[in-house]
Amino acid sequence: MTPFGNKVREYRAAKGISLKKMAEDLGVTSAYFSALEHGHRGRPGSGLIQQISGYFGLGWDETEELKRLAELSHPRVTVDTAGLTPAATELANLLAESIHDLDEDTIEWVMHEIRGRLGARDREGPTH
Repeated sequence: MTPFGNKVREYRAAKGISLKKMAEDLGVTSAYFSALEHGHRGRPGSGLIQQISGYFGLGWDETEELKRLAELSHPRVTVDTAGLTPAATELANLLAESIHDLDEDTIEWVMHEIRGRLGARDREGPTH
């Protein structure tokens, strides 16, 4: 399940709407929508995100969050490490090789660490 799919599923559950019903109402097949939620399709387009937003009556902040989650939901990620350090290339490959073996706690910890360091860097401002 992608972050986008998980959020849409939460919205559907809160309103008691089945995937099939929502897909019909939005004019897409339930097979397509299921594949989208589970990451077997690429990211949803902005038009579909707007349809979903309108369908659930989402506000501006919720719609922006849904857009952000859609951006983070591409099921096949390519990491370009050209020009980066050997350690960066090793990290990208290690993650690609081991992500299926990591438990949720470890994944959450890694994301927290990276976000924390990025946040600290942003708070410090430019280094030049």
